[in-house]
Amino acid sequence: MMTLGKFSLGVGDRFAQQGQAQLRACVMALERGVEVIPVWNKSNREHAIAGSEPASVRAEADAAVQAMNWTRPYFVDADHIGLKTADRFVPHCDFFTIDVADFIGKPAAPAAVQAFVGRHGELAGVIEIAGAGRPFVTRRAEVERVAGKYLLAAQEAGRVCRHLEAAKGSGTFVTEVSMDETDHPQTPPELLVILAALADEGVPAQTIAPKFTGRFNKGVDYVGDAAQFAREFNDDLAVIAHAAQRYPLPPNLKLSVHSGSDKFSLYPHIGQALRRFQAGVHLKTAGTTWLEEVIGLAESGGEALALAKALYAEALARVDALCAPYASVIDIDRAQLPPSSVVNGWTAADFVAALRHEPGAPQFNPHLRQLLHVGYKVAADFGPRYIGLVAACRDTIARNVTHNLFARHIQPVFCG
Repeated sequence: MMTLGKFSLGVGDRFAQQGQAQLRACVMALERGVEVIPVWNKSNREHAIAGSEPASVRAEADAAVQAMNWTRPYFVDADHIGLKTADRFVPHCDFFTIDVADFIGKPAAPAAVQAFVGRHGELAGVIEIAGAGRPFVTRRAEVERVAGKYLLAAQEAGRVCRHLEAAKGSGTFVTEVSMDETDHPQTPPELLVILAALADEGVPAQTIAPKFTGRFNKGVDYVGDAAQFAREFNDDLAVIAHAAQRYPLPPNLKLSVHSGSDKFSLYPHIGQALRRFQAGVHLKTAGTTWLEEVIGLAESGGEALALAKALYAEALARVDALCAPYASVIDIDRAQLPPSSVVNGWTAADFVAALRHEPGAPQFNPHLRQLLHVGYKVAADFGPRYIGLVAACRDTIARNVTHNLFARHIQPVFCG
């Protein structure tokens, strides 16, 4: 079976320009004795918005690996796919994030729920799980409720997985199951039921992305009780280790943290828990690289700064359309978005200070940052002008991209 390493990093790249700069961050980790596997990910939604094709992600990854002489594994992820969107990714990807969030809460057949509960008597009662904060105490009725909520989603993951295996062959790709883009978080006891259901479906999940408590907004820090997150993350790791031993699941099964970029207040908790359990994690950083491109443009001044300001002005004018696909993962107070006339008067330092994610900095504006995070369609519409200036400012942008991934993400989570 194709195997994902212990530590892996989802490195989304909206315009396929920063592959080498992203990979350099993984090289820096390896030089410090920590292997972090790069996974270039892009969803069907992102391809549609940017006007790109899955082949472009494969080409970028292969070119970066060749240029950097990277000899460790790497992957290309078809992010957030289902049966309707999987086929266009099949020739180009060896990692598939199966998104079943739309099936959560839709009832499975009552007979299927009863059969599941009958097979899994071990899920009811007092469940001792090594490393968990306390035993789980679950009644049969609660197992039935959880199965009723998640069993259809697990069955759908099985259908998608079998479709991919028929197209690519068993064991030829890494499977991730995503349940994060839904309204309610999954508790650790619910996660155990979900993993049992995935095992029954024969889904060889090497990572699973639950919805955690709190807000994981795009491009900004975690909003919620970090101590509560730490307790739940610890228990989730305990459940993962228990399930990998108890059920026919891959032994390298690990958690995946989606919208994981810029969650600086959580990284110490995640890192400590990983070291406590000697566990792995998959951290998806996605759009943070696109924002580093815009920061690099602004830092470069002149025509590049003018383009960064134009990107913001156009994003502000199109705020409703740009925010709609991401409404569940952004919180923008429009009263805090400066008028484009004000931004046009900013220096390069002003623009960078507003956009760069320094939570304590007085000029940092999380609302502007979130708008630009979801505003990459504007850059796609600028076409050659945008790509040309990114190429002209390559060194400045690459420095920002590499530093952001290594110093602000890889080091605190993977290196300790």
